[in-house]
Amino acid sequence: MTPSNTGTGRSGAGDTAVLAELQRLRESIDNIDAAVVHMLAERFKCTQQVGHLKAEHQLPPADPDREAQQIARLRALAESAHLDPAFAEKLLNFIVAEVIRHHERIADEVVTGEGADAPGVSQAAG
Repeated sequence: MTPSNTGTGRSGAGDTAVLAELQRLRESIDNIDAAVVHMLAERFKCTQQVGHLKAEHQLPPADPDREAQQIARLRALAESAHLDPAFAEKLLNFIVAEVIRHHERIADEVVTGEGADAPGVSQAAG
């Protein structure tokens, strides 16, 4: 890595220490990203089961009361973690929209009698 691609444009004796710290922080970010992906995968496995349960019992794919509770809960968690609650809500809304889409697909499969989930397809919210 050269000073021109670190965003500082500086050069000197401190560059090695700065680049080492930048690398250390980026490795931590990469580890956190991997953990987030794995946690989402586990969440999606649970919401897939929720989707099947809802479909088998003719329950609607969306649950606005549950979604409102989750948004309030996540906003409070975000505030306590010093994370922008609006960002947390946007993230949850994105996940919930994807889950609802998958729950609708599962319900359609149950109604039409088509096969189980396609390999590699996951759900998200529940």
